[in-house]
Amino acid sequence: MTKKYVIAVIGATGNVGHEVLNYLAERKFPVEQIFAAASPESVGKQVSFGDDTLKILQLSEINFKNIDIAFFCTGSAISKKYAEIAAKDGCIVIDKSSYFRLNDEVPLIVPEANLNDLKDFKSGIISNPNCCTIPLSVVLKPLDNAAKIKRIIISTYQSVSGAGKAAMDELYKQTKAKFVFENIPARALPHQIAFNLFPQIGDFRDDGYSDEEYKIEHELKKVFGSHISASVTCVRVPVFVSHSMSVNVEFENKLDALEAEEILYEADSVTVHNINNQFKYATPVDAVENDEVFVSRIRNDLSNPNTLNMWICSDNLRKGAALNAVQIAEYVIKNI
Repeated sequence: MTKKYVIAVIGATGNVGHEVLNYLAERKFPVEQIFAAASPESVGKQVSFGDDTLKILQLSEINFKNIDIAFFCTGSAISKKYAEIAAKDGCIVIDKSSYFRLNDEVPLIVPEANLNDLKDFKSGIISNPNCCTIPLSVVLKPLDNAAKIKRIIISTYQSVSGAGKAAMDELYKQTKAKFVFENIPARALPHQIAFNLFPQIGDFRDDGYSDEEYKIEHELKKVFGSHISASVTCVRVPVFVSHSMSVNVEFENKLDALEAEEILYEADSVTVHNINNQFKYATPVDAVENDEVFVSRIRNDLSNPNTLNMWICSDNLRKGAALNAVQIAEYVIKNI
């Protein structure tokens, strides 16, 4: 008889929490009972879980001693305050926030890339990487295995859903307002996003990098190992869902575009657009509501040997966040 688990989804009304609930239902995760919690203003509302509805609870109503797995689909402040409490109560925490990602005691997991990092899992908390780190790891890990990556240069083009529902609403309202010659001021984002883009995601650090750029660079090192160096520029673009990335990858050993394409055809969770068709490439729209990571425009860098360029698109709410978390949970119940 299949064991069933008591689950809690914290942040259930947010973009990622909503998708976690969808995946748990769609993938028939063995749920005995499930609780949904969110911010005080959402308490008492209902969210869907398969054919059922769940009443939103206050986080204080969740007794983590009775929970097997908790998905924290929240920002760092909530995870900082409650995740370790949940773990000490015996609950396995899968945390979406950035709070624990670079903690040496907490594994940072992309199932297609580094499940071995869970072999000595003891902390009770597993960190879900950044929504760009995940698709980058899915695509680049098989190539690293083949030719050992030396350096990565990445420019990201990130949708507003990564900044939450308020940012999505802001893009919609600003776009609509422009057609009637009105202006909606930026509140959820640092600048107008309609018909615009800007190279800032998160606050800026003293070294000139944004928080998002720092996260991706250091998370890639944690997933792949210290042999990789990365340079990242993150840009917010007027797209509702899906992140895209222009990636330049330098290898220690020889690997040309055709060889890379063959490797990626066999890789889990990757859809490759054939490089022989120059007009067939992925866009953010193609990736929306898809579980696969799309890679296209794989080509040799003519300026540098052993180097490839490629274009990656991924639904940041699905594989970039919720699906990755649920895949971690699926591994945990089978192996830990």
